[in-house]
Amino acid sequence: MKNIAAVLTCFNRREKTLTALHALVVQSNLHSISISIFLTDDGSTDGTEDAVRAEFPEVHLIRGTGQLFWNGGMRAAMAEAARTDPDYYLWLNDDTHLDPDAISRLLAIVDQLQDQAIVVGATRDPISGDLTYGGVNRAGWTQPVSFRLVPESKAAVSCDTMNGNCVLIPREIYNRTGPMSSAYSHAMGDMDYGLRARRCGFEVVVAPGTVGTCARNPGQPKWRSTELTLSTRLKAMQQRKGLPLQEWRAFTSAHAGPFWFIYWLWPYLRTAIAPQSKPQ
Repeated sequence: MKNIAAVLTCFNRREKTLTALHALVVQSNLHSISISIFLTDDGSTDGTEDAVRAEFPEVHLIRGTGQLFWNGGMRAAMAEAARTDPDYYLWLNDDTHLDPDAISRLLAIVDQLQDQAIVVGATRDPISGDLTYGGVNRAGWTQPVSFRLVPESKAAVSCDTMNGNCVLIPREIYNRTGPMSSAYSHAMGDMDYGLRARRCGFEVVVAPGTVGTCARNPGQPKWRSTELTLSTRLKAMQQRKGLPLQEWRAFTSAHAGPFWFIYWLWPYLRTAIAPQSKPQ
């Protein structure tokens, strides 16, 4: 029997977290496959931990510091999961609701590729059905750290890297690529991981169709709003969910090529020179 370690992190989204867990535990067509669940609760104050313990006592709960954010929470859960040496790691966002056959479809693809590829499950909007997250490709050779979603396809498609909403990683790839980087607290950790895996000689592949629903985070980043003052925009950039200077430096220096410093500085320069909108 093979084992999948499902890895999630959460913060104050009790109902979404419980819904995601329920969809995970009722997965179908999993013959000779067991699923262990590792969930980091990063200091939720809405009763998430107690609710999970009551409804899903089999879940391995890891208590966060309240400052882990997405990448830190996933790192903590993966570290705990790695102690069990599973055959596969399944990244799953706690706001992603899997279709009943999602995991069996991902396993079919990874089996075809003989465990030599990360397999990404794309997601769709629960209302419109539009593609929201999945595999991504670089926008172009002049934009090495800008990415675009891979369109939905009826066949598995190779890509450059991925969003981390639903991702299946074979043991060999984890052992070669290592854990998620500690250089990132919230964003970029998923993109970085896929790029690192490819550098190790593995593929990143998007499974056909979509595997579940996940609404896209709305709106543009706060730091891009010219309605705000420059100081407010720059402060927003430095927040964990913005574009922290050192984290963006780590990403660009690793993945933007020899002229990485240009890509590193450009967002801050563009923010600094963008004229503030005049009030109406």
